[in-house]
Amino acid sequence: MGLRGAPRPRTAASRNRTAALEQLWRAPTAQRDPAGRVPARRKPTPGPALAALTDLLALAGPAWLLLRSGDQPRPVAAAVVAGLVWAGLRGARGRYTGRPGSGPGGALGAVGDWLVLIGLLAVLHTAAGSPVDPATAVVAVAPGLLVATAVAGLRRGHRIRRVLLVGEAAGVDRAASLLNSRTDHDYRLVAAIPVGAARLELDGVRVPGRLASCPADDDVSTVLGGVYAHAADLVLVAPGPQLTGDRLRRLGWGLHDGGVALSVVSELSGVAAERVRPVSAAGLTLLHVAPPLRGGPQAVVKNVLDRAGALFGLLALAPLLLAVALSVRLSSRGPVFHRQVRQGQHNRPFTMWKFRTMVADAEELKAQLAAANEVEGPLFKMRSDPRVTPVGRMLRRTSIDELPQLLNVLLGHMSLVGPRPPLPEEASRYDEREHRRLAVKPGLTGLWQVSGRSDLSWQETVSLDLWYVDNWSVAADMGLLARTVRAVTDGRGAY
Repeated sequence: MGLRGAPRPRTAASRNRTAALEQLWRAPTAQRDPAGRVPARRKPTPGPALAALTDLLALAGPAWLLLRSGDQPRPVAAAVVAGLVWAGLRGARGRYTGRPGSGPGGALGAVGDWLVLIGLLAVLHTAAGSPVDPATAVVAVAPGLLVATAVAGLRRGHRIRRVLLVGEAAGVDRAASLLNSRTDHDYRLVAAIPVGAARLELDGVRVPGRLASCPADDDVSTVLGGVYAHAADLVLVAPGPQLTGDRLRRLGWGLHDGGVALSVVSELSGVAAERVRPVSAAGLTLLHVAPPLRGGPQAVVKNVLDRAGALFGLLALAPLLLAVALSVRLSSRGPVFHRQVRQGQHNRPFTMWKFRTMVADAEELKAQLAAANEVEGPLFKMRSDPRVTPVGRMLRRTSIDELPQLLNVLLGHMSLVGPRPPLPEEASRYDEREHRRLAVKPGLTGLWQVSGRSDLSWQETVSLDLWYVDNWSVAADMGLLARTVRAVTDGRGAY
């Protein structure tokens, strides 16, 4: 073994690889791999200015025509203001730059943005005393949503990143499993290059090569070979004891000189990108993490939106609520509503309301069914619970049974968006990690409901709730409300 830091003897193979790389790096235009192949290039995406202008015109133009045809006052000014607010909102949420962590993209992100736009325009309408009819204004800005949905879908298709994962086996397995477990991101794993001889646990991951346990001359050529072989446009590095410091920096030099983007996996998980701010100090790269929102202006806005939304929902859905109440009362013996004590924010108990979906003596029968529980952890769930009535099964499938909780939101016990409130017996079994779910108000909907509901394991549910507790924002709430509509329509995991 040579001394640490001593140069390694150059072999003919390493000299040939180095020469090939030098030729590749010197290529002025179309870069080629050592076999002469031209790597796949990502299709250019429209610039941010052009995308913002498209959104502005797509909303302001139809809005002006509809406001003018409806004899609304000052249609030009109203349309221009709405267009500017729309483009500014989309830009602030990272829709034009593809900024990571900006929430759901594509059509879903456009719907969430549009809901936020309606709220902002309502505030401006009230503050300025605008004479424009609110109903006409909502119809006027609807075409902008349709165009943004189509354009966002096209842009999302262009933003897909083909990822080559590099790192030690444990880090590669962790990163690959997380990337493959979700589809709400723009990263598609195409291959992996592990460091050392350890075998990857994940099946189906292509391995075009391996890096030696110690730094070697062919690190860059091995990784670039994998890039070209699988048409990757991003190398994602999972650092470890064998791939850090100077070795990682030299790999970055080679990749950037070869025209390949580089990202590094952080061990920091469960933190939204908006809360992280990178800074440099003494040659170190530091990540400053902002604390979760617990008060301030956004908390006030959330509370106002909760109360206003609950009141509007109760008034708008009154005919449906009356019809459901009548069907529950006539279909089975027992009360219309099921009242149950749940644990709210800071573990404070409150009485939660919902339509009764089970037989009247359901609580007494629960103990007899404990052995048939299909969910791990403190929750009790059965896909074919014999206590559920026929009408109740339909209500659960559509989540209509949860609508009376709008009264809990109006009273301040719950929020429109948040973790589901647990039963006292469930909360009493929480460990320290699970107890953090109670740091915010429980919600009528949340990440659990839009991500699979009862099909998720208990640990997956807790992970989603903890992510929300630490990273919630008013904009994220609007996006979750938009996703709830799709989840209710789909009905997946509701039983």
